Amino acid sequence: MTSEPARVSVVVPVYRNARTLRELHRRLGLALGPRLDELVLVDDACPDGSREVIGELAKDDPRVRPVRLRSNLGQHAAVLAGLRQATGAWVVVMDADLQDPPEAVPLLLERGEQDDIAAVFGGRRGRYQSKSRLVTSRLYKRVQSLLAGVPADAGTFVALSRPMVDRLTAMGGPAPSLVAMIGCTGLPLTSVPVERASRTDGPSAYSHAARIASAWRAVRWILWWRVRGVLR
Repeated sequence: MTSEPARVSVVVPVYRNARTLRELHRRLGLALGPRLDELVLVDDACPDGSREVIGELAKDDPRVRPVRLRSNLGQHAAVLAGLRQATGAWVVVMDADLQDPPEAVPLLLERGEQDDIAAVFGGRRGRYQSKSRLVTSRLYKRVQSLLAGVPADAGTFVALSRPMVDRLTAMGGPAPSLVAMIGCTGLPLTSVPVERASRTDGPSAYSHAARIASAWRAVRWILWWRVRGVLR
């Protein structure tokens, strides 16, 4: 007798994604079928009508769980707020802009379940942004990989086991950086290659300045965690 597949929560930080939320919901439903237990949509104080779309989706589908933040906390803090609400045996984190294909979610889950891995990243592949942004992104990810021990292609498209989710939500520290935090848990990690799509919903919210700030936040968090471990 085979057991039923573990139920899955999907956590999505939402900021200026009103035009892609319905399509994301539709494609996740097709990709996961009955395994999709809940879709946690974290409204990070959206200014573009995303809140109304989230409300409409929740009204029509009881699996949709809105989480509303009173002020804009940023992507990583919004993800952690969603992780604290998610109840699935596996929790998938992904953006709402459809650059990471919902159809790849089963691949991440399969790898994690088969090999008992706590976090499976969707390893970024393809020409999904300008050449200059790709170069700076890869440089930052290489540094992050060396410092935190995560795969060099890791981003915020990731499937997390329940032990990993519990570990992440128990961590403290300065402004959070999800990928850095995952690496610092010491639990087994891997990635599987996933072809990313180009953005269809306007320019990225991450300017060059925002990307630098995000990189610094990750490095600061890793250093804080390492020093904390030495002092304990």
